[in-house]
Amino acid sequence: MLTLKAAGLLDVDAGEIVRPGILQIDGERIVAVGGSASGDVIDLGEQVLLPGLMDMEVNLLMGGRGEQPGLSQVQDDPPTRLLRAVGNARRTLRAGFTTVRNLGLFVKTGGYLLDVALSKAIDAGWIDGPRVVPAGHAITPTGGHLDPTMFQALAPGVLPLTVEEGIANGVDEVRKAVRYQIKHGAQLIKVCASGGVMSLTGPPGAQHYSDEELRAIVDEAHRRGLRVAAHTHGADAVKHAVAAGIDCIEHGFLVDDEAIAEMVRHGTFLVTTRRLADAMDVSHAPPELQAKAAEMFPRARKSVVAAYEAGVKIAVGTDAPAIPHGRNADELVTLVNLGLPPVAVLRAATITAAELIDVTDRGRLAEGLLADIIAVPGNPLQDITVTQDVRFVMKGGKVYANKN
Repeated sequence: MLTLKAAGLLDVDAGEIVRPGILQIDGERIVAVGGSASGDVIDLGEQVLLPGLMDMEVNLLMGGRGEQPGLSQVQDDPPTRLLRAVGNARRTLRAGFTTVRNLGLFVKTGGYLLDVALSKAIDAGWIDGPRVVPAGHAITPTGGHLDPTMFQALAPGVLPLTVEEGIANGVDEVRKAVRYQIKHGAQLIKVCASGGVMSLTGPPGAQHYSDEELRAIVDEAHRRGLRVAAHTHGADAVKHAVAAGIDCIEHGFLVDDEAIAEMVRHGTFLVTTRRLADAMDVSHAPPELQAKAAEMFPRARKSVVAAYEAGVKIAVGTDAPAIPHGRNADELVTLVNLGLPPVAVLRAATITAAELIDVTDRGRLAEGLLADIIAVPGNPLQDITVTQDVRFVMKGGKVYANKN
């Protein structure tokens, strides 16, 4: 038996700090909240205990030290990608994020689902990292967002990708692409339903898959019990994705009141990724991409507040490495700075994120739940920036960081 003792702990549902913060841990679970300290005690002093945070959009196999973004698609082989992800996973965990969704690659992998392998390695204890919910390869049409030719304007025949690697056109191919991801371990499906800031051609909000193709993707995934996340920016594309049964909109920078209302009506989640609107450096990007960013980023800041106020289910996501791995909490600070209440942002990074990935064993500090616990040097309901200074990290009852 292990006891964590701190000045307080966050009751996420009540939105308050319970004092003192006492948690009893046995194995990988919390067995009691409160009471007196017993057994082995880790005394965290004046810190406050929180549930492990969750990031619902990362790309652990991208970014990090040693990568050359403009060349990595043609230089980095699958082992290099996977080894780079090891460092990114460790940084993410030590930043206090104990669960993430890894949402797809746009590199040549020979069909291997590298994030599935990463997830297995972490679960086996071979490497340190958060619990990873892998999506395998993002599914996109030829020339769509996340087709590499949309990022580098590659010549025909350079870096061809297969259906198994996510490039799929027409109902038959998208069904095959979904089935392939599921066969090889994907736990959710990611699809590109519209363009993006970094797509070289076309407006960022334009719908990329037809309604028929989107419905086929959703049908294949839902019949197998998987949810579907859609990279989508434009208001019309969001409405079509929601109508097709998409479970989660990634980004949604350009949503309008009508699209927001449809998301509320259907119970569709929105994953935020708003920090990148302030942090992404596009100064060296082609002029057309800089123009897209100048249009989209200011609207992104307003649309997330409108979505929250309307009652959309908000889950925190960063799109790391769009912001650096290990700086995931910057998203929480950005959302509060935009006007969301700290308690709402903390729920978005805990209980709402848990709902999005359809689990009930994490997201709260409660008896019977996984002992995914972090500690910060202050009250995050009063100062959300303390989440940027995580001092203690436990995942499944094992301590991964203790700066006390």
